[in-house]
Amino acid sequence: MVSNSNHLLLEEPLRMASILEPSKPVCIALSQSLSHVVKCIISSLVFQNFFPALTKIVGTLGPKSRSVEAISGCLQAGMSVARFDFSWGDAEFHQESLENLRVAIKSTKRLCALMLDTVGPELQVVNKTEHPISLEENSTVILTPDQDKEATPNLLPINFTGLSEAVKTGDTIFIGQYLFTGSETTSVWLEVTEVKGKDVVCLIKNSATLAGSLYTLHVSQIRIELPTLTDKDKEVIRTWGVRNNIDFLSLSYTRCAEDIRLAREFLSTLGDLNQTLIFAKIDNVEGMTHYDEILEAADGIILSRGNLGIDLPPEKVFMFQKEAVHKCNMAGKPAVVTRVVDSMADNLRPTRAEATDVANAVLDGSDAILLGAETLRGLYPVETISVVRKICAEAEKVYNQNLYFKKTVKFVGEPMSHLESIASSAVRAAIKVKASVIICFTSSGRAARLLAKYRPTMPVISVVVPRVKTNQLRWTFTGAFEARQSLIVRGLFPMLADPRHPSESTSATSESILKVALEHGKASGLIQTHDRVVVFQKIGDASVVKIIELDQ
Repeated sequence: MVSNSNHLLLEEPLRMASILEPSKPVCIALSQSLSHVVKCIISSLVFQNFFPALTKIVGTLGPKSRSVEAISGCLQAGMSVARFDFSWGDAEFHQESLENLRVAIKSTKRLCALMLDTVGPELQVVNKTEHPISLEENSTVILTPDQDKEATPNLLPINFTGLSEAVKTGDTIFIGQYLFTGSETTSVWLEVTEVKGKDVVCLIKNSATLAGSLYTLHVSQIRIELPTLTDKDKEVIRTWGVRNNIDFLSLSYTRCAEDIRLAREFLSTLGDLNQTLIFAKIDNVEGMTHYDEILEAADGIILSRGNLGIDLPPEKVFMFQKEAVHKCNMAGKPAVVTRVVDSMADNLRPTRAEATDVANAVLDGSDAILLGAETLRGLYPVETISVVRKICAEAEKVYNQNLYFKKTVKFVGEPMSHLESIASSAVRAAIKVKASVIICFTSSGRAARLLAKYRPTMPVISVVVPRVKTNQLRWTFTGAFEARQSLIVRGLFPMLADPRHPSESTSATSESILKVALEHGKASGLIQTHDRVVVFQKIGDASVVKIIELDQ
């Protein structure tokens, strides 16, 4: 009944007693007695000083989650990536949030990566007065590109002049605040009944009250002739993004591989942002149709299920989610799932269906859960992250790693690349010997991501060894980007080693780094006396896997 890794397998009968047992705490306090050598050699410790779930959590910072106190709580609850959504709020607002994040990181000693989420070709209703607008079922409302007009229950100005050319009678339009909730009281469905010049006349399908200054407008399965990376997005990236060395760019409304290539070309002109990873955000049917080519071009995928639920019939969304996540897994690229616990924006507990949805996302193979409105405007951001983390941890206990491993090996086929062969063997060895952790030495992060691809049931301490580079004017070290960017990959927990100690050295320096990693594992409670640890590293031209049994 219990696997070699002490995890229950999902298809096996579960003991009712195990379900009734209290959930074990997954936080392990970090010992304050780190030795002097650890403090000296680890120049930047980014492995969180507690062991949360293997599945990562991306939290969106907003009005309810931007204070130092709130962010500190989010970090302690398990957030490892902070998302800054530029579809609302100006750069100054987000900069203030980021400065608070930096203070919280310093006080909690828990690193957090940065994700900039672009606006993209998003249509919006503009309400300059910010007065609530009540729309009545079976009434008529006109969508107009004339933004000088005041928003009323019968007239809604929008920020796009080409809507009348894109839609036709019978098309469906959805309007909602922040992200799509589907709530019949805060979002509205419209049906196009007539096009008059630049205006679009619509029948209101349900009564709703829209509150705030901006509401997103989505036309189901209609292409909007705007660039995916808009001029506004480029300006934000060129200024705010460069200033803050963003780790991830979430490219909203990615529609084809060319969108990724153009974004990467743009980032390559912005200094250190040539290292920023691009995550394609799949929001509509067009992105879904070109999914395979997008996945090949992108560094990771974000499944924007709220938007997809508008473009696709609700009964089809789960099918795309499972197939999209599976393809990410086989490609060894992170898959991020959104919109899991919407009700927690206003409640302390998720619904049973939402809790199951989180667990199924983990069982499908997702690397991370992205919380949007739940933390951006939700009343309980810290509690939401904590609950999601607990559900992820429970789902990981029954994740069938053995079956997943066999499927992945079969999918990759033969001959495997040298590095992938060794990485998969390291994961198998760690499970067979019941290792407590895997320690991986890496410079680019590729080796660690390959380990994560095979979904080890234990955490991987990814020891990122910086490399020295020069542009003939100054010397710099790489490594910080690579370390932070693993914070979105399932099971990876990075630490940055002393750049004077190359990971591929045959000398004793690599042994000293290993000693530091082991000491850190012990200090954080991950490694106990007599535990077995699997180490994956390069020595010269060879990739080596070794098993260490700790005597003391």
